[in-house]
Amino acid sequence: MWATWANLLTALRLASIGPCAYGAWTENWWLAAFCFTLAAISDFFDGWLARKYQQASSFGGLFDHATDAAFVTLVLAALSGPAVPWILPVLIPLAFGQYLLDSRALGGHKLRTSWLGRNNGIAYFVLAGIPIIRNALGLSWPNDFSVGLFGWLLVATTGISMIDRARVWIAAK
Repeated sequence: MWATWANLLTALRLASIGPCAYGAWTENWWLAAFCFTLAAISDFFDGWLARKYQQASSFGGLFDHATDAAFVTLVLAALSGPAVPWILPVLIPLAFGQYLLDSRALGGHKLRTSWLGRNNGIAYFVLAGIPIIRNALGLSWPNDFSVGLFGWLLVATTGISMIDRARVWIAAK
């Protein structure tokens, strides 16, 4: 069933992608911060609502994760530069595609999560939020160098996650 409160929140996050990325790209930090905050709150509560009302489904999980991947990819692409490594918005959809294939999610199976993949997903949101909120509030810390180091750490952990998922997939064959 797709018509649930949880999926409505996910759809709200989906609708916030364009305005958030546009705000980050044009340095309209208040627009980006508003949309980012809306996305973060909806991401926090959609799964909670699905579980509370026993409406969790394979479709809902896929919709949630695909929306998250699209959100962080496009917002991080808009932020790429000194604070966000350009390669990260390239790796995220590749890692997500690998995640879909490995889980056979397009065939209706539940997504097979991993500890590193889950934490990377959260960290992508954090990496997007730091420069957006920092700039919206007019702060100078954390600086682009520090944020960039965090971004390169995410490049490394995304690569490790992709290698590990490929290793497990090959071993299963």
